[in-house]
Amino acid sequence: MWPSADSSHPRQAAVIDVGSNSVRLVIYRLEGRAIWTVFNEKALAGLGRDLPATGRLSAPGVELALAILRRFRVVLDSCPTDDVTVVGTAAVREAEDGPEFVARVRQETGFEIRVLSGQEEARYAALGVIAGHPDAEGVAGDLGGSSLELVPVSRGAPGAGLTLPLGPFALGAPKPLNPNKARKLIDQRLAPLARSFRAPNFYAVGGAWRNLALLQMALGDYPLRVAHEYEMSRADALDAARFIQRQSEQSLERIPGVSKKRFETLPHAALVLDALIEHLEIETIIVSAYGVREGLLLESMPPEVRGRDPLIEGCEALTALRGLSAELGPALECWLAPVFDELAPMFGARDRLLLAAACRLADLGARLHPDHRAELAFNQVLRAPIAGMNHCERTFLACAVFSRHTTQGTPPETAVVNRVLTPERRQRARALGAAIRLGADLSGRNPALLAATRLRINGNRLVLSAEPATRAVLQGEQTPKRAATLAQALKLKLELG
Repeated sequence: MWPSADSSHPRQAAVIDVGSNSVRLVIYRLEGRAIWTVFNEKALAGLGRDLPATGRLSAPGVELALAILRRFRVVLDSCPTDDVTVVGTAAVREAEDGPEFVARVRQETGFEIRVLSGQEEARYAALGVIAGHPDAEGVAGDLGGSSLELVPVSRGAPGAGLTLPLGPFALGAPKPLNPNKARKLIDQRLAPLARSFRAPNFYAVGGAWRNLALLQMALGDYPLRVAHEYEMSRADALDAARFIQRQSEQSLERIPGVSKKRFETLPHAALVLDALIEHLEIETIIVSAYGVREGLLLESMPPEVRGRDPLIEGCEALTALRGLSAELGPALECWLAPVFDELAPMFGARDRLLLAAACRLADLGARLHPDHRAELAFNQVLRAPIAGMNHCERTFLACAVFSRHTTQGTPPETAVVNRVLTPERRQRARALGAAIRLGADLSGRNPALLAATRLRINGNRLVLSAEPATRAVLQGEQTPKRAATLAQALKLKLELG
């Protein structure tokens, strides 16, 4: 069983990322291993816009960056946080007037910018990928305005990374893309290191690639518009990247779902992804909404917290409500494991983790209107900002939560459900939701009473029993009805004893 999260000591942390293109403040609430965004604001200052030509930061970009940093100072002064971290990346690191800019920021705002080296930036980007996807295996790539960081990730740890001058500004943006000239430069810089970084899985970090993925979703009519852990096959990513490279800024403006502020750099980012796929022999591209900022947060966590699963912690934090038992989810997990361990796996080694996560969502609808809680809980889980699950697992949990609250009708957003889940996984989600409903209602949400009952599979029968002193808990109308629904979902006969 996964340990219960300890979110009794949440903390608030802020990270300001002074990048080559954007300056962003994110305020987070950290509840154990769960990372929640409380506030998020950015400005596309374009500090690195002139760097390739002049070796200096963009003068208008410096003034815009200072203006937004002064605003961030006021915001943080009125919003108490436990930790504030300010980092600068490629443009501040490489510009000859970078130290002068850092000094002005200190003088005018009081912020002390920690300028990350290229290797540090690569490492934190990889830690960010791991923060959102603990089982990541492959290569993480973080594309900023001026640079590309590459670093292997395996078994929850980053390898040795490097930084390359392959951001859109280094390739000529905001001028229109010259594909032949830019591709020659990209090939020259990637070819010597391709062998060291080859991997089937590529974790794409950065706003430009997130927007590329959103555009690919629109082109493919993909119904679940959640960027984090969206997967593209090699063929789909190449099709999208090459389509974008051929478009003018005016053509991109007509495509829904793409940030208008990314139009001038998106073709350059697409060309870099195209080259990476070929040089690194990438088969699957996984989008990571987590990057350097979340990597910094992960490093700041105690080792014991860092080792927890973000999906379990996120589900517990999502349902942590005053007056409801925090022990119900783990108790349901223990109660249901003997049954679901007997069933054919649907997600391989991930089945037990998804069982644990679904059980911790048992009371998500407790404070929602009973006539609408199934639909509202479904939609909340489908788009919850919880890390550690892919789109298929996200949809599976949403369907399980829906079935936990109702046996009537089909889940909302059938286009998403039918596109992402096989019929067998949809049926398993219905069974899991029915099982959680049975356990929660049978026990009156009381973990001690639940422990006095037992659910198991015996041949072709689903057996629900109770200790002699509490056997009356199996009587009435509701419990047999809930148990019969579960037995039907599992295609078993019911035995109450």
